[in-house]
Amino acid sequence: MRGIFFIGLGILLVNVLPAQAAELPELHGFVEQAYGYRISHDSLTKHKNYNMLEQRLQLKTRYAIPGENFLSAWNGVASFKGDFLLDEYFDTTGSFDLRELNLAFSPDSIIDIKAGRQILTWGTGDYIFINDFFPKDYVSFYIGRDDEYLKKPSDALRVSLYPKAANIDFVLIPDFTPNTMPDGDRVSFFDSFQGGITGRDSQSNAVKPAFKAKNMQYALRIYRNFDSTEGALYYYRGFDPSPRSYLDEANQQLFYERLDAYGASLRGPFSSGIGNVEAGYYRSRQDPRGDNRLIENSLFKLLVGYEKDMGNDLKIGAQYLYEQKLNYSAYRYALLPGDFSWDEYRHLLTQRITKLFKNQTVTLGLFNFWSPSDKDGYVRASCAYDISDQWKIVFGVNVPWGEDMTTDFGMMKKNKNAFVRARYSF
Repeated sequence: MRGIFFIGLGILLVNVLPAQAAELPELHGFVEQAYGYRISHDSLTKHKNYNMLEQRLQLKTRYAIPGENFLSAWNGVASFKGDFLLDEYFDTTGSFDLRELNLAFSPDSIIDIKAGRQILTWGTGDYIFINDFFPKDYVSFYIGRDDEYLKKPSDALRVSLYPKAANIDFVLIPDFTPNTMPDGDRVSFFDSFQGGITGRDSQSNAVKPAFKAKNMQYALRIYRNFDSTEGALYYYRGFDPSPRSYLDEANQQLFYERLDAYGASLRGPFSSGIGNVEAGYYRSRQDPRGDNRLIENSLFKLLVGYEKDMGNDLKIGAQYLYEQKLNYSAYRYALLPGDFSWDEYRHLLTQRITKLFKNQTVTLGLFNFWSPSDKDGYVRASCAYDISDQWKIVFGVNVPWGEDMTTDFGMMKKNKNAFVRARYSF
């Protein structure tokens, strides 16, 4: 079904491009070699000594529609970004990842439209997403790929309106794209069906919502500035992008439950830095009372953050996340003997430190997650060196830890790694 969408987009571009336009747009991109060595060997995964060995070629371009046609009159721009990947972890012959292929245009001064494959994101968190339900790739996050690959593309229609009262973003996503979660091949994880940390022997799978009109996802953001502070309201109707609910225990099947989410945020100057606060209420449409042990309960989340430029190329930031599982008494009452149970509250603290050296060509970064309630955490440290305008090399480590194998970072503790990426940009 996605193929039909992109074929239609291609036909539209071909028919509006004038025949005399023979000049091709400029291509940019990079070539990258990446390797990740396991600090803690993991015999549960495909390779116990490493979790990343790949070569990547990314090409991207933008093309302003020329000629005398409605797309040219509406300042139409076609964008493309794609990655050719040789992933030697899986001994593949190569693959192609289409990350962007879209058409943007403005029929009026107060409206922008973008249709096609695109990266979508909003919210105020740093590595923490409250009202951003667009798909993420957490496997890339844990093995040391560039931060760009944390965000997955969506096939979507985005309409942005700019009336006087407030700005409005509306996103329609016809086909659901889930988060990429650890599945045991490359990154081991806690599997409740097996009752412990598992790898390639995991038999669990998640059932995606079918491509139907009733399964379309909708996301809305209304935002405006109050002096130097931006306020926003959010609404999302769709599915939880991570499979947290059980469809069929006997066949080890999870599913993505239907979800309504309501949220708000503020971000602006505070105490000589930048402060932000964001909240979200997740209403489980398939278990609104919380008494179905197989379906994730409704949730409330609150995020408070602060960042400051300390001078001398030093920046610091901190965040606090509060999570509460709602209808907790009904959830506990519904549990059966032998069920794993989850806490009602979760507290998470993060700290970010970034320091530049050598005329801003060397960047040292440290990001730390720590949950005092889960007694787990995750340290991300890196050193990036811009050797020239074209060459860049990055070293880093990922160190998740925890006492309990069921917590978010505790289940990742076998996946500690050190990585290096060398990139040539053009």
